[in-house]
Amino acid sequence: MHIYLHLVDISFPPVGDTHPSLTLKAAVLHPCDNQDSAPLDSIDECDIARETDAGHEQFATYVTTKTVSHLNDAVEHFQLVLDQCPVGHPDRAGALTNLAWARLEGYIQNDIQDIGSITSLFREALTLRPQGHPDYPLSIYHLGKALAWRYSKENFTAVYIYESVQLTCKLLPLCPEGTYLHGIMVGANGVDYVIRACNNLPTDASDEGIHIQRVVLELCPLGNEHHPKALDALARAIGSRFEQRGNIDDLDEWIQRAREAVSLCSEEHSEHDTFLNNLATSLWSCFNHQGKHDDLNEAISLYEEVLRLCSDRHQIQYFSLDNLGVALTARFRQRNDDDDINRAISLHREALMLSPPGIPHRGYVLNNLATALTVRYDKSDTSEDLNEAIDLYRDCLRLTQLDDLPRHKALSNLSCALSFRFTETLKDEDVEEAIRLCQESLEDLPSLHPARCSSYKALQKAYLSRYRAQCKSADLSLATENIRLASRHPTQGFPERILAAIAWVGKSELYQHESALEAYQTCLDLFDNHVMMRSSIVSRREAATAFHGAQSLPVDAASCAIRRDDLRQAVELLEHGRGQQWSLASRLRTPLEDLMSASPELANKLSEISKLLSDAQGSAGSVDRAAADRAAIQYRKLQEQWGAVVADIRDLKGFSRFLLPPSYEDLQAAARHGPVIILIGSQYSCSAIIVMASGEPHHVPLPSVTLTDLKNLKDRFARAIRQSSNMGPKVPRNDLIVLLRAVWDEIMLPIVNVLQQDLKLKCLSRIWLCPTGAFTSIPLHAAHPFRTKEDRSGKEACLEDLYICSYTPTLSALVRSRQMMKTRVPPSFVAIGQGQPSTGKSKELLAIDSELELVQKLVPATANRPSISGDAATRAGALRALQENNWVHLACHGKQDHIQPYNSHFVMRDEPITLLDIMEKDIPYAEFAFLSACHTAAGDEETPDEVIHLAAGLQFSGFKSVIGTLWEVDDAVAKHVVEAFYENMFEDLEDGGVMDCTKAAWALNRATHAVKTEVPLEQRMVFIHIGV
Repeated sequence: MHIYLHLVDISFPPVGDTHPSLTLKAAVLHPCDNQDSAPLDSIDECDIARETDAGHEQFATYVTTKTVSHLNDAVEHFQLVLDQCPVGHPDRAGALTNLAWARLEGYIQNDIQDIGSITSLFREALTLRPQGHPDYPLSIYHLGKALAWRYSKENFTAVYIYESVQLTCKLLPLCPEGTYLHGIMVGANGVDYVIRACNNLPTDASDEGIHIQRVVLELCPLGNEHHPKALDALARAIGSRFEQRGNIDDLDEWIQRAREAVSLCSEEHSEHDTFLNNLATSLWSCFNHQGKHDDLNEAISLYEEVLRLCSDRHQIQYFSLDNLGVALTARFRQRNDDDDINRAISLHREALMLSPPGIPHRGYVLNNLATALTVRYDKSDTSEDLNEAIDLYRDCLRLTQLDDLPRHKALSNLSCALSFRFTETLKDEDVEEAIRLCQESLEDLPSLHPARCSSYKALQKAYLSRYRAQCKSADLSLATENIRLASRHPTQGFPERILAAIAWVGKSELYQHESALEAYQTCLDLFDNHVMMRSSIVSRREAATAFHGAQSLPVDAASCAIRRDDLRQAVELLEHGRGQQWSLASRLRTPLEDLMSASPELANKLSEISKLLSDAQGSAGSVDRAAADRAAIQYRKLQEQWGAVVADIRDLKGFSRFLLPPSYEDLQAAARHGPVIILIGSQYSCSAIIVMASGEPHHVPLPSVTLTDLKNLKDRFARAIRQSSNMGPKVPRNDLIVLLRAVWDEIMLPIVNVLQQDLKLKCLSRIWLCPTGAFTSIPLHAAHPFRTKEDRSGKEACLEDLYICSYTPTLSALVRSRQMMKTRVPPSFVAIGQGQPSTGKSKELLAIDSELELVQKLVPATANRPSISGDAATRAGALRALQENNWVHLACHGKQDHIQPYNSHFVMRDEPITLLDIMEKDIPYAEFAFLSACHTAAGDEETPDEVIHLAAGLQFSGFKSVIGTLWEVDDAVAKHVVEAFYENMFEDLEDGGVMDCTKAAWALNRATHAVKTEVPLEQRMVFIHIGV
């Protein structure tokens, strides 16, 4: 008797409205005595078919009755089939699948335990059915289902659901809508199950964990009910990776994903408060890493909102109390407002009450309360706060094995507190424990973990505390090495590293350590990089002013170099640290002619990226925070591209120092037409350095001047100028005379002696004054002895009798202006005047029209353009005139903004022209501007070394020679100076001369001498020349 197979179609019932298209072939065995019937090729194949049928029969009975013996029989039959299908057999994949499927059902019913071998069988079947095989989708489904069940029954081990998710992502595109598998996959036990499982997993910051969360997000696109939670889960995973690695791309995406999650949920959504909390945490981390106050303020606002929403949710409530306390502690460090730190401590105490022993995250609450108490102790020296903090840190450390607070954090924080206590008690056990704890903390951390920076700082603190008590030089060396490591730790954000570098500077000065100059250089480099990454001009100033005591770094660095007899480095450090806003902006306008000859490709690439960067610079942040985030990311990416191109350029021969801070030899070009005198007012010493076009710099000590003297002098000048404005023109300005005599005797006379006696500088030669720090507020050019010569032959000469004085904000600014003088265009002169601004803005300036008429008469007709005044002198009209003409006279109100100097402005008919407006203009052929307005050369008091004023803005935009004013101008008498200036400026043009902006300093000098009898002293002093 022979056996033959008859294949029968088996279809599946519909799932909901879906009618499956999948049909299986079942083999039915029939006996046959007919020798002529279709025989099988071998008896083995008949055995396979028979055993397969028997297995299916037993398995069907098991599914119905749940009798384990039927399952065992089915498995035995399927195993026999598999044994008869060796590797390479065409039916092996089916045999593997039958055996695995039966065993999986037994596993689901807890009748079989060996899930490992089940997944191995499905995995082998999948390898036998590669992509393109008709059963490839079914094999993916089988393996995915097995892994999902393994995940749910084996302690929710993430690796199983991870693989199931990836298989699901592969399977979905292979299951067109309407197919049987599609119906299964979109059901509750398909895609939804793996999405829910992954969204509820503990946060996994590994690359694989984040990849899986991205896959999950693909599985639930926008509109899916699980999409917001998947976004939040991805955000948290990326955030955790950022905290472990410090990669700024992760930080950007963390905030972006968290914002998306919040934006998709109404306040009524069950997890709205959780999403808000996670967004706030991302912003708090961004503040820590980048120091942007907007991020901290938004984080606090969001934490407050979460507290309002979660009053009935215990866990999220104590999280929120604790998080808000942390943010307020950070704000206290910025603003020093006692209300912030006291409220922070109260919030932490409340959070601690809501998180009794045994509750998750209690260690965080203990740590954060202890930190707030330590911060308050650091300000108030209340020993009760410090002792409580130490006890709390110890409790916290005991919990690190049970809680999820990183052990390294508790170790370094306790170390800091013990170092504080050691300074009070001098008990050696405290400092020895502090050092040991920090060393343990560092041992716990990978070499590039951002938190190593904090541990280095804590270890420095401990060694320094012991050095103060025991005076062992080894401790000072160890303290220095650790603060050096902290300031250079690459994965920590710039604010923390800058704080470390500032501490390094302070301690190296205090203890006269040999690393002081290295500390200053590190500090200036960090500031440069930190400020450069800000996408708006205003935010750069915010970054520059955020660190207490940092404003004096350039002058203190120069003083340090002078005290070490390195005058060249003193000049280089000053130039590196001063005028940072201008130097950063000018990098995008660097002339590229030489580079174009060496490498046109790189020159064009740099020019293109510089243009994109310039366009991307906003004057202020967007009101839409998400939009502001996107703009900042775009700007940072462009900066990275720009930096990469600059690095390639530096590899070219002759370009190794391209756009690096200039060397002393580079800066000597500023003194090509006369010496540059840098005045340095530091807390450590006051002196001057004279830079000549060749040779070494000359040091002029000012031993009788201190920084306190300069600050007093500045205040006294301000009072004297105010008083003079209320005096009649003929009343002697006695207070001013006394002050100008002091400037002459104590500051300028020692410098003049060197110029005359050592450098043999001829009378009426040009000199450039480059004041720094507190010197920027003193009218150095007006220094005057106001004395009769000893032989009674006449008056002693003042500074402006001896030399033609100009100012320059920095040496680089003067070098840049000179370089731009190489290309000249025919002169085009325009006078702009606005004496009648719109109602309520400023008082009317009655002499403006007559001043414009006067200027028009004195300017050569060949260069003269119609003046712009009255209704035509609008913001747009004036800005257009500035761009279209290379010689400009501007007569109007000038307003200095002490809070935000970039808002300093010229008042026009409608809207003002701000310093920001001027900075955005690039007018390379501009030559000369006379600013007959108030406060146009008065700098920013908060950052004097940034030289942020209207005259400097015009110089940056392209004007090489600028007349500006230091304080308020009386328009009724200013026209006398204006008239005398232009008469001298253009006196030789009738003899065939050309308009020359380099004559402006000489013309101003002659003008102020000519009007002595008509113009009061303070109104002659008010005008200064800046530039070439």
